[in-house]
Amino acid sequence: MPPAKKRTRSYDSAKIRAAVLTQFEHVREAVATLSAEQLDGPTRLGEWTVRDLAGHITMVLGSVVRKLSEPEPAKLELALVDWPAATATAAATIDEDTRAIDTGDLPGLYARTAARFEERIAGVPDERLVPTRFGAMRLGDHLVTRTVELIVHTDDLNAATGLDIPYDRQALAACTRLLADALAVKAPGGAVEVRVPPFAVVQCVEGPRHTRGTPPNVVETDPLTWIRLATGRARWARELDAARVGASGERADLAALLPLMG
Repeated sequence: MPPAKKRTRSYDSAKIRAAVLTQFEHVREAVATLSAEQLDGPTRLGEWTVRDLAGHITMVLGSVVRKLSEPEPAKLELALVDWPAATATAAATIDEDTRAIDTGDLPGLYARTAARFEERIAGVPDERLVPTRFGAMRLGDHLVTRTVELIVHTDDLNAATGLDIPYDRQALAACTRLLADALAVKAPGGAVEVRVPPFAVVQCVEGPRHTRGTPPNVVETDPLTWIRLATGRARWARELDAARVGASGERADLAALLPLMG
C-alpha cells in the first residue's frame, strides 16, 4: 500500500508577510520598554536570559535576509509540514548563534532587522527556494515557519517578563495550523479529532475513522495551550488536569506524541 499523502494547506502570501512584520513589531515595541534588570532576568529556555531571547528573535527575520543573499538551491528539500520535526536537530547550533549576537543596542538591532527584512523580501516570489538549516524550502513556506518562531517566542517573552505582548491573529492562526498539521503527519490516521478553535481541526492516530456525527475520540484546546504542548512548553497531564485540554475517548491521549518540535 502506498504511503498516505501528507496533508497540505495553503496560506495567503500577503497575509503571512504582513503577519510576520506585525508580530515582529509587537515584540520590538515591548523589548524597547524593558530595563537592564529585566533584560538580565531568566527565561524558561534553559540558561537564556531575556536579553538572549530578545536577540534570538531578531534571527527569525535576519536569517531570511541572509539566506536570500545566498545562491538559490537547485531543488526543494523540505516540505512545510515536515519543518516542525526537523527543528529537533538544531538546538546546539541555534544556541551558539544566539549567543554570538551583539545585543548592546537592542532597539537599533530590531530597527535594522525589520528594515532589511522588508526591503529584501519585497517582490521576491513565494516559489523562490531558500537554503535553511534543515534543507531548501520555498520562501512562502519558510515565512510560515517564521510565524511559529515569532508566536512561540512572544509567549516565552510574556512568560519571562509578565508583559502582555499581543499575538497577531494571522500569525497565531498560521502557527496553530502548521503545528496541527504536523501532528497529523506524525500520527496519521482518523481515530482522533483534534480541535483548536477557531483555527484548526485535524484527524490523526491510526484506528477507525469516523465519517459523520460526533467523533468517538476528541481532543480540544485553545491555540496558545496547543502551541505550548506542541513545543514542549507545557505537559499533557498538567494541562488536562487544569482543564485547559479536553479529551474524550479511549484513544484521545496525545502525551506520547508531544512535543512536536525540539
